[in-house]
Amino acid sequence: MTEIITGLSMSPLEFLALLGAVALVMARWLPPAARPRGTIAAGAVLAASAVPLAVTGIRWQLLPVLAGAAVALPFALPPLLRRRTGRPARRARWWLALPGTVACVGLIATGPVAAWAFPVPVFPVPSGGFAVGTRVEQWTDPLRPETFTADPDDRRTVVVQLWYPARTSPPGTRRAQYLGRTEQEARTVSEALARSAGLPGFLVDGVPRARSRSVFDAPVADGGDRFPVVLFSPGSGGARTQNTAWAEELASHGYVVAALDHPYDSAAVVLADGRTIHAVTASSGDRDTDERLAADWTAVRAADLGFVLTRLGELDRGAPAGPLTGRLDTGRAAVAGHSMGGAAALQAARQDRRFGAVVDLDGYPHGPGSPALRQPTLALTQADTPGTDPRYLPRLTEALGLSTATSYRLTVPGAAHLTFTDGPLYLPPVPSVVGSLGRTGSPRVVAAATLAFLDAVLRDRPGDLAGDLRAYGELTVHQPDGSR
Repeated sequence: MTEIITGLSMSPLEFLALLGAVALVMARWLPPAARPRGTIAAGAVLAASAVPLAVTGIRWQLLPVLAGAAVALPFALPPLLRRRTGRPARRARWWLALPGTVACVGLIATGPVAAWAFPVPVFPVPSGGFAVGTRVEQWTDPLRPETFTADPDDRRTVVVQLWYPARTSPPGTRRAQYLGRTEQEARTVSEALARSAGLPGFLVDGVPRARSRSVFDAPVADGGDRFPVVLFSPGSGGARTQNTAWAEELASHGYVVAALDHPYDSAAVVLADGRTIHAVTASSGDRDTDERLAADWTAVRAADLGFVLTRLGELDRGAPAGPLTGRLDTGRAAVAGHSMGGAAALQAARQDRRFGAVVDLDGYPHGPGSPALRQPTLALTQADTPGTDPRYLPRLTEALGLSTATSYRLTVPGAAHLTFTDGPLYLPPVPSVVGSLGRTGSPRVVAAATLAFLDAVLRDRPGDLAGDLRAYGELTVHQPDGSR
């Protein structure tokens, strides 16, 4: 699909269709001598844009535009035809035509409003010094049975997407499909995400059309630098790509981000053989039961994260050899996650000392609180509201307070739960849903705070980390001695 006009959230062809529809409605108000030419020109613009859109696929947001034009068409054509046959043209009195014009313009106007509310996401350009490449791996753990199925021979398989520092691609290189390796996979995942959020799939039909800022299988950046790695676990019912803007920003600054799909928990996981595994995890409606289930699912995710770190180490050593062989510094590894993925990151760090840092993006700590965390941890949260689970912040505070390393809780003003994902890029700007930081402000703040933390902890960059983090919100520092 052609590029979206920023601000209007419409492609150039869609914008032309909008102009043609408005012009067709307004042609009635032109002077009699100019009206035929105005009607013909408006119809030509509308047809020239609508026909190619029909071939490439019309978004639902454009349907009100076309409907408004269709309503106006029977009133625009007859006077034109009468002139061609020599019969005198008739024109309704202005006070009769005005309500119809207003109704048509109002119908047409709902198109750009809908496109603004549910746009094709436009990903921010990463600010780092590297271009970004991406690739997808599928790995099976031969030692771990799949607990979500009854087949005793089924082994746990995860799909992992890597974003990494890359060479700059030639101009015109096609950027990576968002949400999947192909548009079909992207549509499968998009529809599954919509279902998990309780939304009709057509509302977010623009999301599978989006392109991110990375390039599939782009050559790795020149030089012999080895890059720290950051593993990421999405929220329950989420997808490995749900934090693409965040991952691309980190990769542009010299990190390799490995985001996991957790089969039977992620919204939809498309395997290499074409099979699609949909989420089967769901709330029981009972708080205590849900807590036990969440602890079990979190444990599975934590094991997935440890397994992927092992595979990344093997990939770095050349088993098997690949473009990232010798470039992955798994000795400097962080584990991160959003929502339930944040809980999984905390559990993975407790169980696996190979992780040197933790980033929890608004994740409720599920599962056992012991052993105590030994890694520096950054927890990014939204502000406490009447709708927040009253157990969340006390439990998070307890986990950070028991840590034997300095940890940080950053409350981001104006944030909501989906602020910490790509959601603000394509969902309506409703503060209770995506926060009030804006479409570009949300990913910028979350990535910048994460980078400040990772640079200080994994790269030992000098500076005032607490001061840097305070630029993004209200900071609480938890010292190992229990002080704040």
